[in-house]
Amino acid sequence: MLCQKENCKVEIEEGEGRDFHGQLLCDDCYMDALSPARTCDPWAVRSAGFSKERGDTTEHGGSLQQKIIDLIKKTGGLSLAELAEKLSVRQGNIEREIAALRHMEKIRAAMQDGKKVIVLW
Repeated sequence: MLCQKENCKVEIEEGEGRDFHGQLLCDDCYMDALSPARTCDPWAVRSAGFSKERGDTTEHGGSLQQKIIDLIKKTGGLSLAELAEKLSVRQGNIEREIAALRHMEKIRAAMQDGKKVIVLW
């Protein structure tokens, strides 16, 4: 069977899928459904501000967050789907990293040519 989440279609072995509101989901999509990324979280923004004051950064060289920032710098802005495709990462994982970067006020969403894209803050 295949995962029924849009844009996933991962093969699910018999008995391994999870039911979520009538849809058969793979484990990753099920976790995304139970705990979606939240980009608008005042406490997370405040916490990220404290981390910034302490000198914590995303510049770990190979981290996914740094790769996202580098790609956005290079392109000027990309949609979530484009970021996921270019980085070969599930869109759910990109959404979580985007939420964290948004809380750190490193990136934000903007409209370009009628399309929502992620750009630098």
